[in-house]
Amino acid sequence: MEIEVESSKLAKALAIVSRIAVGGKATLPILNNVLIRAETKRVSLTTTNLDMAVIDYLPVSSSKDGVVTVPARLLAEFVGNLPKGATVKIHTEGTKVITESGKYSSTLNGAVADDFPELPEIDEEKTVRFKMGVDEFKVGINQVIVASSNDTTRPALTGVYFNTDNGTLYIAGTDGYRLAEKRFIEKVKSEVKAIVPTSSLSEVMRSLSDEDEEIEIIFDESQVRFRFGEIEITSKLIDGSFPDYRQLIPKTNEAEVTLEKAELLRVTKLAALFAREVGGSIVLEAKTATKTFSVASVANEYGENTSEIEAVITKDERVTLNSRFLIDALNAVDEENVVLEFSGRLNPIVIKNEKSNNYTHIIMPLKS
Repeated sequence: MEIEVESSKLAKALAIVSRIAVGGKATLPILNNVLIRAETKRVSLTTTNLDMAVIDYLPVSSSKDGVVTVPARLLAEFVGNLPKGATVKIHTEGTKVITESGKYSSTLNGAVADDFPELPEIDEEKTVRFKMGVDEFKVGINQVIVASSNDTTRPALTGVYFNTDNGTLYIAGTDGYRLAEKRFIEKVKSEVKAIVPTSSLSEVMRSLSDEDEEIEIIFDESQVRFRFGEIEITSKLIDGSFPDYRQLIPKTNEAEVTLEKAELLRVTKLAALFAREVGGSIVLEAKTATKTFSVASVANEYGENTSEIEAVITKDERVTLNSRFLIDALNAVDEENVVLEFSGRLNPIVIKNEKSNNYTHIIMPLKS
């Protein structure tokens, strides 16, 4: 095998694929390696951790067919330290991989490709697929992934639920204490119900670049593939049942508060400073008499904090929330003004954009 490529292009591709190389703790040492394949003037770099695989198709100046695997992170670090704009030549002598660029040279001990795990295949004739703009994809995933769980004892909650309803694709995430739903793509013809691991989505988000304009999402019964630019990321789906989350979203409310998001975020962060010793508990109170909305920490040995801001309020309400959950929700809202809907101090609080209705975030209250 032999390839010739610009160092910056190779460094970028290796940086992306080497992230999921397992590292020294791999039960299969070959999982530390990147599979380099040159075939019919096309070169691909591939890594896998058995749950996810990343392929980056590399534009090269020239190549000779062949395949080898080599330690991914070591090669990535070597190439990443080469002068930018230089030409890199890689060729093999048996399982040894020689990398040269000007006066710089390295020889890495590779391994035969036969030991590399077979990559997951998707029968693209039997798939459900969607296309959307990268900017919309990133906004939507960021708005939902914040509510997903890290609790591996409840695997279904460690993913984002892609589901269609009445011709619209929605995504949702929940950890049992909060829930976020985003209207993702409208007017779709295909139907899907699939839980995508948040770890896989995070890898997709890290791999997207400013040059990418469109992303294709392809589902089969057990896998999902994200295709953008020269990159394909394939992941297993989570085998489990996602909660019937729409039943958790209140259909009506008793009180509604509309206020400036930036100011509410500021006073919530101030209250959170004083709420660290009480598990982050803060008290939200809407007062129609003064047309103010207050955010206060619960008094503790370090003191207390209360701030008030002007708001449009339909009814007096009071609720206790986790400050971090509220901060996360407000950071996900993408308009200047935010609407908070209340249904009593023991029922979920609903957080929405003032103008658009394509994003919903609910938080369960704390017992006060």
